[in-house]
Amino acid sequence: MTDQTPDNTQLFLTAAMPCPYLEGRTERKLFTHLTGRRASALHHLLSDNGFRRSQNLIYRPACEGCNACQSVRIVAGDFAPSRRFRRVLNSNSDIAITVRPTAATSEQFELFKRYLDARHVGGGMTQMSFQDYEYMVEDTPVQSVLVEYRLRDHPDQQLIAVALTDVMPDGLSMVYSFYDPELTHRSLGTFLILDHIAQVRSANLRYVYLGYWVENSPKMAYKAHFQPLEVQRGPLGWVPLQPQR
Repeated sequence: MTDQTPDNTQLFLTAAMPCPYLEGRTERKLFTHLTGRRASALHHLLSDNGFRRSQNLIYRPACEGCNACQSVRIVAGDFAPSRRFRRVLNSNSDIAITVRPTAATSEQFELFKRYLDARHVGGGMTQMSFQDYEYMVEDTPVQSVLVEYRLRDHPDQQLIAVALTDVMPDGLSMVYSFYDPELTHRSLGTFLILDHIAQVRSANLRYVYLGYWVENSPKMAYKAHFQPLEVQRGPLGWVPLQPQR
């Protein structure tokens, strides 16, 4: 298998598709494959330049006349939880957290399907089979883990959330997460991010990579509340993102 390096990496451009974040716009993505022994090094290099991994691909938006999608990361060492975040942590103090290898299970898939059916009605992922889910989780050329969250005091140690996470030299990158859609009072999406911040800090690393933030997209607004937050601005590199008012 040929090893990829920054000098020999081929980048490809997708066809235009409807933008999932901004109505009336289209998106295109620049992407390449992660293969060979240097996949992890290339993954980190491209992630530092605003790319995101999906299975064995790594991509970045390349939309004509639009740069609304911007990669963001939390500076974990400087993060101080607000009163609201402390309430979320307290509300979920009964959760047991286990870090596992990237091996798909039927229990995870059942939770995954319930999450998609409740939160992403009509989305393409709702048609995924167990084999598709298995491929999403296990087809990774870099160091990845599954973080499982269970109710510690539940008789069956009920699985209520899962995060697929890449382990980076400088932190953790949250690739995809899902949780029990009926437990809205727990704010599990927020809790998973707070837990990743804690994991990064305990490992003496620096960042939690959250993927793309779109300023005018309501579904992305939550990311701006995790301050201090840095945004990747191309030639300027990573710069602080001011808190949203």
